[in-house]
Amino acid sequence: MGITVVLGSQWGDEGKGKITDMLSQRATLCCRAAGGHNAGHTIVHNSVTYDFHILPSGLISPTCVNLVGAGTVVHVPSFFKELAQLEEKGLENASKRVFISDRAHVCFDLHSVVDGLEEARLGGRKVGTTGKGIGPCYSDKAARRGVRVGEILQEEVFERKLRSLHAGYTARFGELEYDLEAEIGRFKEFRKTLKPYIVDQLAFLRDYKDSPNTLVEGANALMLDLDHGTYPFVTSSSTGLGGAVQGLSLNPTSITSIIGVVKAYTTRVGSGPFPSEQLNEHGEKLQSAGREFGVTTGRKRRCGWLDLVLCRYSTAINHYTALNLTKLDILDDFDEIKVGVAYILPDGTRTDTSYPADADVLEKVKVEYVTLPGWKCNTMGATKYEDLPENARKYIEFIEQGLGGVPVKWIGTGPSRDHMICRE
Repeated sequence: MGITVVLGSQWGDEGKGKITDMLSQRATLCCRAAGGHNAGHTIVHNSVTYDFHILPSGLISPTCVNLVGAGTVVHVPSFFKELAQLEEKGLENASKRVFISDRAHVCFDLHSVVDGLEEARLGGRKVGTTGKGIGPCYSDKAARRGVRVGEILQEEVFERKLRSLHAGYTARFGELEYDLEAEIGRFKEFRKTLKPYIVDQLAFLRDYKDSPNTLVEGANALMLDLDHGTYPFVTSSSTGLGGAVQGLSLNPTSITSIIGVVKAYTTRVGSGPFPSEQLNEHGEKLQSAGREFGVTTGRKRRCGWLDLVLCRYSTAINHYTALNLTKLDILDDFDEIKVGVAYILPDGTRTDTSYPADADVLEKVKVEYVTLPGWKCNTMGATKYEDLPENARKYIEFIEQGLGGVPVKWIGTGPSRDHMICRE
């Protein structure tokens, strides 16, 4: 089995959908390893726009089988709603090409209610979650009281565990705006319709052990990783390479390529430190030109210059073998473009390799920038590297040098799946 892993390198929203769409066209199997329906990929394929959340975007390819892995949390109503929407848009046999590990955990509507209550209690230090219940669901998983997808098929066990979860949250928060009996009733129907999708992950993957092309699609991104991200302003899963290996029981020696997806600038949704954020006309211009709104939430994304300190840190953890630089065309109209190359810490120390673990320290760092000349011409739709203006090529090569020579193999130059430069 030859495995390609695609991972977000910043705070998510880098545009992973396009590269996974492209690679899935020759993949036998596409897998999601972690996260839930808080993720979001937009793919424009044959002039049709598809939005993916919990489902792997390998469903775009008519010959690709898809797996929602054990490390994920699955909101069952969203699973079926998303599947129906994709089939309505013409994805043939999508419902016959997607499966869920019986070890994945169930994300209930109850978790979404609790998510809002927990955020409210944080006051001015809100994490900025999507409100989808992902955090509470992973909390229940870690506390060993969660409900696994396979347990949906065991009615007595399922109802006992869900009632126990509800009782625990009621004891903590008081009466909830949540109808327990209605959720139990919905799952009486889901129990019938979900059964064909549930698989033993290890046995399922064993059937694909000789597949030459398996694609692992990361959700969120490294800086939202529970261990390595800007804690506590992170998601609740392992979003990096380690999470992919763990969530899908991958053989690390079978991984042939690790692709880091890097936006040509930086964005972040929600709360938390963002050293290179531009709270000025540059940030507004990036936000407007890049159409920076969350696929899942619709929230405006915070915008700033590319941060190579962050990207070096991400590379050191995820060990990228190649990069996909996205949204280069959004920088077309800038006279100058800045790139963060080092941090000045509150004590005056300069660092260009270390990324502080303390969110309060990160809030206070000053970024040292290098200013590069813009190219002031249209790159949208370019498909050949040599067709890019010289200053655009210099920008790309500056990034490669700044990340220790990791090659930028793919360059996104627009929203269409054809707006991609592939460098050999």
